[in-house]
Amino acid sequence: MRFAKYQGIGNDFVMLADPGDRLQLGSQLVRALCDRHFGIGADGVIRVAPGSEGGDLFMDYVNSDGSVGEMCGNGIRCLAVFARSEGLTDKDELRIETRAGLKVVTMTGDGRVRVDMGAPIFDPVAVGVDHKGTDALHAKIELDDQVIEAACVSMGNPHAVLFHEDPRSAPVTTLGPAIAEHAMFPKGTNVEFMRIDSSDHVTMRVWERGAGETLACGTGACAVAVVARQLGGVEPKMVVSLAGGDLEIEWQGSLDFEAPVFMTGPAVAVFEGEIELDEVIRG
Repeated sequence: MRFAKYQGIGNDFVMLADPGDRLQLGSQLVRALCDRHFGIGADGVIRVAPGSEGGDLFMDYVNSDGSVGEMCGNGIRCLAVFARSEGLTDKDELRIETRAGLKVVTMTGDGRVRVDMGAPIFDPVAVGVDHKGTDALHAKIELDDQVIEAACVSMGNPHAVLFHEDPRSAPVTTLGPAIAEHAMFPKGTNVEFMRIDSSDHVTMRVWERGAGETLACGTGACAVAVVARQLGGVEPKMVVSLAGGDLEIEWQGSLDFEAPVFMTGPAVAVFEGEIELDEVIRG
């Protein structure tokens, strides 16, 4: 099977073109492809299929642990560049169907891709958090003998954002999975640790549901930007710095004014090749 490896500021993906819409991304196959020792190695697999509901293409995204993802911000930028490289489209603006709805992706001409990520969601039920209130920005998570405050928001997938004085030393690998799998989140959640550096700059680390700590998370950066804007008074246009690099995020909205979040960042081809599926699954 032919594949390509792409990355968006260190968030890496196995890309599969499926113009005939025939390939099934079973969990065993995805785990094998994403294995960094016996497979290709990636945070997830993206199958690019034809659109069926008005979109140009469909993004079938599965996390490295085999669980299905609703949306992936870095992945959808990679999809756009990959689709053009594979001849699946020649458009500069694409309408991509995802499990989180239709997203508009624009090639900016400078090696970067801009994505209309849609409006953030604050309603606790829609976010997927057990929290009483009209919005989920002030959720309280009881964990062992402590109560942790989290600003929860959905960007088509759930996020729990925690303020931390220094994300570099934040307990991402311990507190991250504890919150991600907490009973307050029946379907799990992504967890971000963020610090506001200035009026237009934020730093973060992330524990991704289904993948663990990654170098970057596009939807997570958008969620962090929304929280920084809503609770921290950050400017509408900001840079969000992650371990793998920077993303430019813009959100002109508020809790009372719905507006889309725009994300701009790179998408880079790493290598391409062929892999024997029987061998990688057996390995």
